[in-house]
Formats: sequence, C-alpha cells, structure tokens
Amino acid sequence: MKSNRERIKELKTNGYKISFENVINIAFDNYKKIVIYAGLLFLVCTILFGMFAFLTIALTYGIDNFQELIKPENLEPKNLSDEFLMIYLGSVTLFGCIVSPFLAGFIKMARYADIDEEFHVSTAFEYYKFYYFKELFLATLVISILNMGISSALDSLGIPMLGFIGSLTVTLLSILTTPLIIFSDFKAIEAITTSFSLTLKQPLILLALIAVAYLFCLTGFFMFFIGLFFTLPFLYSMYYAIYKSIVDFQ
Repeated sequence: MKSNRERIKELKTNGYKISFENVINIAFDNYKKIVIYAGLLFLVCTILFGMFAFLTIALTYGIDNFQELIKPENLEPKNLSDEFLMIYLGSVTLFGCIVSPFLAGFIKMARYADIDEEFHVSTAFEYYKFYYFKELFLATLVISILNMGISSALDSLGIPMLGFIGSLTVTLLSILTTPLIIFSDFKAIEAITTSFSLTLKQPLILLALIAVAYLFCLTGFFMFFIGLFFTLPFLYSMYYAIYKSIVDFQ
C-alpha cells in the first residue's frame, strides 16, 4: 500500500481527475453533520473574542479615543498614517496565524463526520499542539505575506482589479496547505509548494468549488448576519472534501 507522500508525488507528476458533483456531495453530507456544533462554536468564540478585543482597546486607547478613531472620516485610507496601517496589517496577520489551528480543527471535524466518529469541542483546538501549531502558524504567515506582497505590487500599477485577482489566485492555490499539514504531516513550506502544484493540475474546477463554498457562506449575511456562523463551516467541509477527492486517505 502506498503512503500518502508516495501518492501525492505521483499526483504532482501525473495529475488527477476530480468530479465537481462528487466533491459537492461530500462537502454537503459532512456539513449537515457538523453545522449546528461548529456554528455554535464559531458564534461563542467570536463573542468571547469580541469582548476581549473591546476590553483591550478600551484599556489601551480609552473609550473616548476609540469612538473618535472609528469615525468614518478617520477610517478613510488617505487619513490613516503609515504607522497605523503597519500596526493594523501586522495585527490582522498575527491574528490569522494564531487562529489557523482553530480553523484547522473544523477540517478535522469534517473528517470525523465523514467516518462517523464522535467529535467534541476539543476537536477545534486539537492542532494547538506545538508540532502542528508551529507549522500552521508559519504556513499562514508565509501565505499572508505572499498574498499582501503580490496584491500590493499589482495595486501599485494603478489597476486595483489586478491586486484582487492576485489575492484570489494565492488563496486558490493554497487551499490544500492546511489539510496537507494536518493529514499528511507536511512541513509548512512543503505543504504550500505541494498545494500549489496539485491545485494547478485542475485550477478551473477547484475555483468553481471554492466559489460555490464562498457564495454559500455569504448567504449567512442575509439571515440577520448570525447565519454566517452557521454557513462558514461549509467552507471547511469543502476543504476536506477537496483533499479527500484528490489525495484520499490510506
């Protein structure tokens, strides 16, 4: 029996076939099993983080200063200092790196749902173990820097749409990075390069699948916004379904 690494090496060389309908079915089947549990977990964690962020800002800047800062006219890009933008981008990137193991937990949750194994709240925090945390943190950091670098370089040409396309391309090419780390024990950089290689074999069908997932998630905005917390798990179920359909599990 071939190991995952041997199979992935062959896939990078020979390519693969993937069924749009089959991936959608896998994603929806698993989503139905995790939606309530994962949605509530998303909601509770977001509320707790929001409270923590508000208290931190209140203690750091003061309520009056914070109210002044968030006035629409003060949030226009031309009115923001370079120092503020650097702090903002750094904070957003750091936050994304820190929560990446938490989001990876929802992909693992989809795996448990697929094989009909029980999952718990602890599943969402399973990848905060040091081995996985450092790889997920580094992978998210590298992808974020690559994303911002390409987007900024293209924006500087005076065509904002190019920056958006560049950001979308990086996002698409890196969709297998997290599953490769948590399911195949790849290191961060190896997972990123392998994700790029595999995704480029079938970019159009994978783009269509991710587009469906994002559009489905956006429907949550039309359900008093709170619905977003219950549509987001579909995105991570889709990541799992794509990985399973391409690499599978031995």
